[in-house]
Amino acid sequence: MLSKNCFLISNRRIANFYTYIMIILLFVLPLVSARLTPNNKNETIALRNRRIEQLILERILGENYDTRIRPAGKPSNNSQIKADGPCEVEVNMMVRSITRIDDVKMEYSTQLTFREFWSDSRLVYTEQMRKHRISNNSIEYIALTEPGRVWLPDLFFRNEKKGRFHKIILPNVLLRIYPNGRVTYSVRISLILFCPMQLHFFPLDIQTCTINMTSYGYTDKDIHFGWKKGQPNKVVQLPPKLYLPRFSLIKYSTARCDVKTNTGTYSCIVLSFVFKREFSYYLFLIYVPCSMLVIVSWVSFWIDPNSSAARVLLGVLSLLTMSRQISGINASLPPVSYTKAVDVWTECCLIFVFTALLEFAVVNYVSRSDAHRAGNRRRARPTMIGARKKYDSGKDSGIDSSDVEEGAIGFARSLGTKPLHRHATKLPKKKKPKRSFYNWWVSRFTTRAKKIDVTSRILFPVLFAIFNAFYWTKYLFREDLAELV
Repeated sequence: MLSKNCFLISNRRIANFYTYIMIILLFVLPLVSARLTPNNKNETIALRNRRIEQLILERILGENYDTRIRPAGKPSNNSQIKADGPCEVEVNMMVRSITRIDDVKMEYSTQLTFREFWSDSRLVYTEQMRKHRISNNSIEYIALTEPGRVWLPDLFFRNEKKGRFHKIILPNVLLRIYPNGRVTYSVRISLILFCPMQLHFFPLDIQTCTINMTSYGYTDKDIHFGWKKGQPNKVVQLPPKLYLPRFSLIKYSTARCDVKTNTGTYSCIVLSFVFKREFSYYLFLIYVPCSMLVIVSWVSFWIDPNSSAARVLLGVLSLLTMSRQISGINASLPPVSYTKAVDVWTECCLIFVFTALLEFAVVNYVSRSDAHRAGNRRRARPTMIGARKKYDSGKDSGIDSSDVEEGAIGFARSLGTKPLHRHATKLPKKKKPKRSFYNWWVSRFTTRAKKIDVTSRILFPVLFAIFNAFYWTKYLFREDLAELV
């Protein structure tokens, strides 16, 4: 009986043991399997990589790294020179916007994403990655948020007037260090740059604005700037739609512009933008109003010459409005010592308006002169009547009427002596010259003032059309525009 009880107790213990094992397996195995899932494994690897990046930064940016010393360049080809060559710095940029081109201050504003690339052998960390058994796919580069901890090229913009960094929300700066020591530095900046302009053909002009970049303290023996190699289409990136208020970007180009000063020769690169001014804005702002003022001044040719007040008022108002238009145009442009295309247009229009006013002065003078002559004729008419009476009384004195020649001269001579020959030979009559259409048309008007007015109605528009033909031919078909087409 005792043995039977012992057997039962042992069976219960075994059953309880298996029960405990099953409970442990049910609760522990899911937890273990959860910790061994791929996601958690990747998280563990990522945390390990970040820890290794920290160790690498502490190693390469430790006490042995000095930001005041430039990176070593390629060895010199000259065997006599033991020093290394200059540090090669490549540049590319993305033009985010060009917001303003000021003709008066001769400057333009732009926003850039500026990038520099160079190699620093002190920042190579391939050995550390090999030591920690990290592949290049795991750590492609190390991003650094403190660019001041590494050496940076001392590049500056030669034609900069004002500039600023963007710090919202954080400073817009990027710095990447690759395992082979290659460094990428990118920063977002806004610049106001000086742009010397030639306004000879304004507003039909083409302007070239540049961005000049060079080193401030390092000569070409220490730093050599160049445009990014292997990416001809990505050296300068432009937005798909670059909006400019009064200009259009025709093309851009890159080149070198090394500078030689008293302190040495400095490596320099330049980016040039070629802008063409949009003419439609100035067509409706300058050319159409000036043409309308010139045409309005011609209205006085159809006003009666006796209406002096109306003609003078129209001419003076047209002249003052034209002068005001010229002042407004010049106020929006810098004072230059040469003649611009718009100056030729406005001054010629002013001459046409002023000449129309002078034409009325001539017409008024001629009209008064004709009136004065007509008055003299009226005063001379009684004298001619008295001479006729004397002629009639001469018949009683023995003067034969057949001896009197026809016309006013013969009538006057008849009052004197008789001609020596009774039967004088008559000269053949001269043929009247053929008159031109213009002379025939002008002869329809009796007064000289009216003839001047009707002539001006044709002459002024014809001269203005000829001026337009010469003006637009000269400025629209010049060589620099033909090269861009």
